[in-house]
Amino acid sequence: MSPHPVWLFDLDNTLHNATPHIFPHINLSMTRYLEQHLGLTRDEANALRMQYWQRYGATMLGLMRHHGTDPDHFLVETHRFDRLHEMMVFERALHGLLRRLPGRKIVFSNAPRHYARAVLAVMGVDRLFEDVVGIEDLAYQPKPGIRAYRSLLHAQRLRPEHCIMLEDSAVNLRTAKRLGMRTVLVGGGLRTPAYVDVRIPNILALRRQLGRLLGR
Repeated sequence: MSPHPVWLFDLDNTLHNATPHIFPHINLSMTRYLEQHLGLTRDEANALRMQYWQRYGATMLGLMRHHGTDPDHFLVETHRFDRLHEMMVFERALHGLLRRLPGRKIVFSNAPRHYARAVLAVMGVDRLFEDVVGIEDLAYQPKPGIRAYRSLLHAQRLRPEHCIMLEDSAVNLRTAKRLGMRTVLVGGGLRTPAYVDVRIPNILALRRQLGRLLGR
């Protein structure tokens, strides 16, 4: 591993816990968007949202493909938070952990950039990241599709063997490993896939694995 690694952090459920409040809010916002713009009932909209998410990996991709939806409009409308700070669940010690990490730090998320930056600002860690790469920067092609990773590597001028990717979604780490990155699964299910180099229960546990990840 390079003495100057590049840390690629997923956002939701990696750097903070989106499950209690944020994900339900986004899911409801997406369902309402489908109701309003496609003329569906609440149940029809919710079913279609799930169908597109399961088929394409993102509701937005199904809407773009089948309904000509403007992705930027969809992302803005479905990621509105009037009181984001009240919905955030995160570890206060995150700032200290990130500040002490050697190398570059980049957020690599399927979420829109404006939302990712707002979340980082609430946690007080926005200035610790060199850049925030959102779905707009990936030509609206989300992880785990390999195009997302190649877009990131090209735009940031990164070599995959210098990268350490941290994710709560194991399937997103599979593509990273194929490209030659080191992989860290944060939380996750009962099993640890072979393409995961290190598994940690939460982001703060990263500090105990630094020696292993950096080859010290």
